[in-house]
Amino acid sequence: MKTLFGNDNKKLEIYTDGGARGNPGPAAIGAVVGGKKYGEYIGETTNNVAEYKALAFALKKAKALIGKAKAKQTEVVCYMDSELLMRQLTGVYKIEDEGLQPLWLEIWNLKLDFKNVEFKHIPREKNKEADKLVNQALDKKANL
Repeated sequence: MKTLFGNDNKKLEIYTDGGARGNPGPAAIGAVVGGKKYGEYIGETTNNVAEYKALAFALKKAKALIGKAKAKQTEVVCYMDSELLMRQLTGVYKIEDEGLQPLWLEIWNLKLDFKNVEFKHIPREKNKEADKLVNQALDKKANL
């Protein structure tokens, strides 16, 4: 049986991306949660809002997939190519955009469902799968 976890069975890897065509414009999220892939159109918004929404979606999905009890024992590593998002979530940058503050708070509260959550910035080329899911969702919506 394929597991959502890495080799140690306690650490879950999540890759997220969000994007808008135009800023703001039609937007979508992409998430890879332990190898399971999700892409979803989210309406008209900005790139930064889409990045936050992708991470919130992924954390909710992780909890749903592994269950509340196991989530409390699970360490999660979230990889993202948005340096702004990672730096805001780790306290390096202040959140000056009032529209992002409630999304930051949502992520903060979702973190409490897990043993530990780390946020790591990765180069765009290492986040290709999540990016592809964003573009597939946007292309699908555009062709409807």
